Amino acid sequence: MIDVLVAGGGPAGLAAAVHAALRGLETVVVEPRAAPVDKACGEGVMPSGAAALRALGVEAPGHPLRGIRYVDGPRSVTADFRGGTGLGVRRTVLHAALHRRAADLGVRFAPGRVGTVVQDTDGVTAGEWRARWLVAADGLHSPLRRTLGLALPARPVVRYGLRRHFHVSPWSDHVEVHWSRHGEAYVTPVGEGLVGVAVLSRERRCYDEHLASHPALAWLSGAAPASAVRGAGPLLQRTRARTAGRVLLVGDAAGYVDALTGEGIALGLATAEAAVRCLAAGRPRAYEAAWRRLTRRHRLLTYALLLAGAHPAGARLVVPAARALPGVFAGAVRALQ
Repeated sequence: MIDVLVAGGGPAGLAAAVHAALRGLETVVVEPRAAPVDKACGEGVMPSGAAALRALGVEAPGHPLRGIRYVDGPRSVTADFRGGTGLGVRRTVLHAALHRRAADLGVRFAPGRVGTVVQDTDGVTAGEWRARWLVAADGLHSPLRRTLGLALPARPVVRYGLRRHFHVSPWSDHVEVHWSRHGEAYVTPVGEGLVGVAVLSRERRCYDEHLASHPALAWLSGAAPASAVRGAGPLLQRTRARTAGRVLLVGDAAGYVDALTGEGIALGLATAEAAVRCLAAGRPRAYEAAWRRLTRRHRLLTYALLLAGAHPAGARLVVPAARALPGVFAGAVRALQ
C-alpha cells in the first residue's frame, strides 16, 4: 500500500506530491494527460505563490511582477506588492517545472483517471491502487468531488474565461486588469516578447469580441498570436466540504469562486501544503479549518468584487473607487499577495 495517491497532475496535485515526497511518503500521481498540461488561466503568480514555489525547490522562468494595475479607459490605479515580487509564467512552463521536481524526488506517475473510490478504516482503494490517503486535485469540474457527494448545486449566474498569448513585448511589470461593462481582461507578462491576455465575463462571446470591448487592448487583435484560444468555466464551483474520510480536496477541486483576484495558483500551492501537513500528522479533519483560514480573505474580496461588477454601472465604479481610495486598494492587494 502506498502512502499518498494524488488524482490529478495539475499544479496543486504536483505540489501535493512534492510535499508528500519531501516528507518521505511514497506517492503516485494519476493523470490522463501528458506533461506539460496547458489550461486557460491568467498565469500571474502572487508573491506568496512565488515563495511557495521556491520553498518546493521549483525554478520556473518567467517575468517578475511588481503589483496590480486596474484600468478603465484613460483612468488607472496601481498598487505594488510589498516585501516580494510575483511571477508571470506560462502555464506549461510552470507545469513542466513542478513535474520535473516531483519526478526528481521519486514521485511515480501513472496515466489514467481515478474512478470508483472505496474507503475503509485503513486506506482507500481506487482502481488498481491502494493508498493510505487520496488527494483529489482533479480540477475545476472535479469528478471526485461529485462522486463523493461534496459538490453543491450550481448557481444560475455563471462566468467564463478565455485566454490567448501574443508575441509582443511586455509593456509593464504589473498585472493589468482592464474593466468594462462586459467583463474584465487580465494582461500578464509571462516572458521575453510574450504576453498573456485572459478575459472573464458572464457573456458568451468569441475572444476577439471580448478584446474589442477594452479599447486600450483592441490593438492586440492585429498582433501575432502565440497560442490558440483556450476556455474555462463555469468558474464558480461550490463545495460542501473539503474532506471525506481519507480523501482531501485541493486546488480548484476544493471549490472555486472566480479568477478575478488572480490567486488561483498561490491558493492551490498553499492548500496542497496544508493537506499534506494534515495527512502526515494523521489529522485529515483538521484540513477543513486550514482550508477555510487560507482562503478566507480571497473568498470575501472576490465575492465583493463580483457583486460590485454584477451590473454595468457597478463595474464602471470599480476603478474610480480604487483611485479615490488608493490606500484601501493597496491594502486589498497586499492582503491577497
